[in-house]
Amino acid sequence: MRVARIVLIVVVIVGILFVVADRVTVRVAQNKAAERAQTTENLTEKPKVSIEGFPFLTQVLSGKLDDVKISAKDIAADDGQGVLRIDSFHADLHGVKFSDSYRRAVADSADGIAFLTYADLTKAAPDGITVSYGGPTKDGKTLVKLSAQVPGIANKVSVLSEVSVVRPDSIRLRAQTLPKAFTALGLDDEIRRQIDFTRPLTHLPSGISLTSVTSTPDGISVAADGQQVVLAR
Repeated sequence: MRVARIVLIVVVIVGILFVVADRVTVRVAQNKAAERAQTTENLTEKPKVSIEGFPFLTQVLSGKLDDVKISAKDIAADDGQGVLRIDSFHADLHGVKFSDSYRRAVADSADGIAFLTYADLTKAAPDGITVSYGGPTKDGKTLVKLSAQVPGIANKVSVLSEVSVVRPDSIRLRAQTLPKAFTALGLDDEIRRQIDFTRPLTHLPSGISLTSVTSTPDGISVAADGQQVVLAR
């Protein structure tokens, strides 16, 4: 009985040491991955990287992590025409392979959400354009309201614009219809050049592609997914 008790105590101690070592190692790996992700995407703030699952060490031995989550805030996406700030970005990465002492991380697949406020969309819009919530729709389209002061018109002109993904990395705001006062004068193209615009969302992980957009009273959510997504390199 004494021997059995000693063996049990040893097993418990070893188990505790393993758990401690596992948690210390995972924190080191998360911190290094976050630092590399910040450098890779040139982010102003270090993102939060969370390696899910336990134990971490056995996942490392298998050569692949089941699930890694990344969250970043205040991402300034400069497209050369202006800065489109991304308020927040959250992504789940699956089947993540780390290499080079956790300096490089590539996921088999990933899905995420980028959130943009109307205030930031307004800053990225053409001069004089204000972007706000367009309300719910029955046809599933994502609409926002664009308001602008047009020369020669006393009151502001407002239109509902559809927000859509037009390239793997860009969103477009295009007016559904234009005021009859302008269409009657054949000014459609001129007005569209002033209010329709496209902006890319940069500084997101390489391999991520935008897929869809939904609107809320506070801003728009842009869904994304991808294969062979690079978290850090």
